[in-house]
Amino acid sequence: MKNGGIWSLALAALVLSGCGVGESPEAGGLQVLDKVVVALKPDKNPDAMLEERQDLGTWLESALGRPVEVIIPASGAVIEQGLANGTIDLAWVSSTSLARYREAGVAELLVAGEIDGETSYRSYWVSLAGKPYGSIEDLQGKPVCFASPTSTSGYIIPTHDLAQRGLITAEDGPAGFFGKGNVLYGTGYVSAIQRVFSGQAEAAAVSDYVMDENRHLTEEEKSRLKVVQSQGPVPTHCLAIRATIPADGVDLLRATVLQLNTGNSGLRDRIFGSVLKEVNPDEHLDSIQRALAFVNRLDAQ
Repeated sequence: MKNGGIWSLALAALVLSGCGVGESPEAGGLQVLDKVVVALKPDKNPDAMLEERQDLGTWLESALGRPVEVIIPASGAVIEQGLANGTIDLAWVSSTSLARYREAGVAELLVAGEIDGETSYRSYWVSLAGKPYGSIEDLQGKPVCFASPTSTSGYIIPTHDLAQRGLITAEDGPAGFFGKGNVLYGTGYVSAIQRVFSGQAEAAAVSDYVMDENRHLTEEEKSRLKVVQSQGPVPTHCLAIRATIPADGVDLLRATVLQLNTGNSGLRDRIFGSVLKEVNPDEHLDSIQRALAFVNRLDAQ
């Protein structure tokens, strides 16, 4: 996500459509974007995010030649509403959120994260290292903990994987395999792992980077754990763009944020944690869309 002076030549072409403030029906759905509003998920230390907001806003203002406001909404629902009513133009969200926003018709995929050359990662079932479990089948009838009821890699993907293996149905859900009262939920990856450490759960569903990186657990904590099984792919996070922005505005915004890859990789990594890459939206979101279709059937029971 780097800066490039060539984009100043295209500023006059940045026009947007949608429900933005000040737009009139007579305008034919087109309006000049006077300010770009970018939403980030509140998933880091508030003080660190305040600095990131300021730095990203400053960089984008320079690159686009117009005001930029970077906000941290309280929830995904607020982001979806902002994309729908035109008060949010770009949002860094999970692939699950974007799949839902696309289904609602309020956003499209602008770019996706690329980690170690891949635009997907894995979901893990993790247990204590000394436990005898070698696959998810060994956990039948055992208490387990999902990261949260909305987690992509800590619930949606592993739940769909259980169905693909023929271990659960939409009628019975995870409780049909693990047992009634044996399906627990954390408030994130670490809280799910803590249930394993405490003995409340025999295994936890988390993202691969909980074990493969130093982002959530200490080396001592990771040494006490093992990966029972891997499932996926899990699509990486995405930068969503408001669906009512026309093609010329989409192209300009995509080209601008992609400049972070070569012009300001430090800022890119602090905020997005990965290289940014243009991808085919349908291909990128395929696995999560199929998983969501199954989970939605669970929710409907």
